[in-house]
Amino acid sequence: MQPVDTEKLKTAAAAQAELTLRHVLVVDDSGAQRRTAAAALAAWGYGVLEAESGEAALRICEETPIDLILSDWMMPGMDGPDFCRAFRALDRDSYGYFILLTSKSGTDEIAHGLDAGADDFLTKPVNPEELRARIHAGERVLRMESELKHKNTLLSDTLDELQKLYDALERDLAQARELQQSLLSEQYRRLPGAHVSLLLHPSGHLGGDLVGYFPISATHVGLFALDVSGHGVNSALMTARLAGMLSGGTPERNIALFTAPDGSTAARPPGEVLGRMNRLLLEEIRTDLYFTIVLADVDLENGHARMVQAGHPHPALQRHDGSIELIGGGGLPVGLVPDARWEEVSLQLHPGDRFLLLSDGITECAAPDGTQFGEDGLRGLMHELRGLRDRAFNETLLDALRRFSGRAEFDDDVSCVLLEFDREAG
Repeated sequence: MQPVDTEKLKTAAAAQAELTLRHVLVVDDSGAQRRTAAAALAAWGYGVLEAESGEAALRICEETPIDLILSDWMMPGMDGPDFCRAFRALDRDSYGYFILLTSKSGTDEIAHGLDAGADDFLTKPVNPEELRARIHAGERVLRMESELKHKNTLLSDTLDELQKLYDALERDLAQARELQQSLLSEQYRRLPGAHVSLLLHPSGHLGGDLVGYFPISATHVGLFALDVSGHGVNSALMTARLAGMLSGGTPERNIALFTAPDGSTAARPPGEVLGRMNRLLLEEIRTDLYFTIVLADVDLENGHARMVQAGHPHPALQRHDGSIELIGGGGLPVGLVPDARWEEVSLQLHPGDRFLLLSDGITECAAPDGTQFGEDGLRGLMHELRGLRDRAFNETLLDALRRFSGRAEFDDDVSCVLLEFDREAG
């Protein structure tokens, strides 16, 4: 190595005051060469360690986090490439930059050094300016590695925090789903002259479907199935509000009911009920959401029923002989058009008939090839399940949709209300 210009080194050290000091290891079996390189590095502001052999250098590296190594190639015992290979095999928290000093300049030798893990080469005798430039290049690499490590740590910490938030959200959504399920009336109930059963299977944590029934009188019951547009929290909150409007637990707040002059509870015409709900959504709640619904009331004494359909799938009426009719004329969803009106439909139930209000999650359930279950699939399934009642019907319906779609969960909520009419029951 050429003689060191001390004044020049001091000037260079001052210019590099902002550089992060590194642990630099100089490895050379020549004491003179080693001390000359170490003096230059110390003058530039680096913390320097020395080793006279590859074996001694490796022991230092096992105990001290060395950032940069300046190693001679030709040394007795473990030469520079072998030491570099052993250094790379150490379990380290950060990268170490390795410069080989060599008199070799052939392509094969350089390739051999690179294969051993060296980052750079300097040809002897070493020029101090070139050495400093190569070390600066190494520092840039180490600085980028340090910044990347820091950013990875921040990213890891952020991901950990996000995971904690996600886990908390999962718990909250699971509780919200339980609360949403609690909005249902009793899922299976025997009424005077009929059985009623409910199915609500959200496609995610929270759904926009709601099904239910509410007593009107000792022999009168209201049924509804609705689907709020969209999915997620907003739809679920709107569903909860609508559940309050059709609650059987607080009939005085049920928008479908009123107190008759004789003090008894009576039902408003279903079309009038939807008109009131439409005005509430457009004038008071003022939401971008809308909903589809089938609302019916059934006289359990004589089987007479009246219903309105607002954008919801056609209810299915299965007669006691197994034949199936799809009821209703469609109609606009609620919450889209001011002063909208809905046509009321009347139907007559006979003993052994059953009336199914269903969501589009059933008819629009898709097979792997995109084919929808459709109304024909519904007819076929209801015919197949005509001997099943209550829970058995609902569970078998869900299983049939899973087999059809090839999936355990669905893209949309699946819900229905099944009223099985039998005047001789209960």
